[in-house]
Amino acid sequence: MTIEEQEKYVYSRLRQEREHRGISQLELSYSSGVSQNMITYIETGKRTPTLTTIFKLCNAMNLDVSSIFPGNEAEKEKAKQTVIDLVKKYM
Repeated sequence: MTIEEQEKYVYSRLRQEREHRGISQLELSYSSGVSQNMITYIETGKRTPTLTTIFKLCNAMNLDVSSIFPGNEAEKEKAKQTVIDLVKKYM
């Protein structure tokens, strides 16, 4: 999967999760502090959000950030464990 395809996947997942929860863009804007225009731009792929913006949107939807990124659970768990091991190694 190319970077562009991964980006489209993440934006699509954000929109799917918002719609699944029955939250309008305006409601998400109020609860996340991200402008409604920016949410529209992200969901349509017209703007690239910062990591902070992605966190704000996911937190407002009570959504685990990792769930919007491509990859199956085994891959995500392996990556998580690698990060934990590296942190332990250098602490």
